[in-house]
Amino acid sequence: MGAGQSTSQAHPPEQALHVLRVTPHSPASLTDIEPYFDFVVGFEGDTLDGHTSIDAAKLEAIVEAHEGRVLNLLVWSSKRHYTRVVPVTPSRTWSQKAAAPQGAKPSLLGLSMRMCEPEATMDNVWHVLDVIEGSPAESAGLVPMGDWVLGWSGGVLSQENDFYELVEAHVDKPLRVYVYSHDFDALREVVLVPNRHWGGDGLLGCVFGFGLLHRIPPQPEGRQPGTTPPELQDGYDDAIFVPADEGYDDGYSQGEGRASRGAC
Repeated sequence: MGAGQSTSQAHPPEQALHVLRVTPHSPASLTDIEPYFDFVVGFEGDTLDGHTSIDAAKLEAIVEAHEGRVLNLLVWSSKRHYTRVVPVTPSRTWSQKAAAPQGAKPSLLGLSMRMCEPEATMDNVWHVLDVIEGSPAESAGLVPMGDWVLGWSGGVLSQENDFYELVEAHVDKPLRVYVYSHDFDALREVVLVPNRHWGGDGLLGCVFGFGLLHRIPPQPEGRQPGTTPPELQDGYDDAIFVPADEGYDDGYSQGEGRASRGAC
């Protein structure tokens, strides 16, 4: 697989390095690596096949050995379900310009990653089903049916109740979360301020779905990131909008292990 090429891989790798953050102005920021959706599974020339655990220590050594030279990382996308080659040139000169704790090791890529099982990580998203008028969720710009909460500024969340507990812990305090818009194929940071005095029920005034029925659907083939989908363009008359309270009755049984619904 040469630089810029990709191969289809329907099933996620067993283990990978989950990209949590791409530091601005870093070597990684000059690539198309996406936080939350991308997983580093190896490097070109390695023998990883998706069924072998990535060796993080070996990868770190390879990155250091390629300082100033192009390194082709193998990156699996949970959004597109394929592995692609991402050329990047490790360098420490960019990080020397930024303030860093004394003795801290400079980052050669500018990637914040953690070892994980991609399949489990992809399950932990919260689908915005309904947003009440005048609520903190509406003020923050959350879009019903089109938005998914992926994590927060402190990292990813591993269980359904983690998000609700996080909201409870931030009453009257700003909570920065990462929200993905499926309509525009874009990731953005949203600041929520949970509170009990906005005039309605819940801390956010928002209904979320979690589980199998609420995973992020794949993007249509050929869709360009950031473009307006046909159903949202002017003059498109074939769009079908399903109210948030309809079409989910048999999917909210937590005992069936398929999906659940919760309000904040």
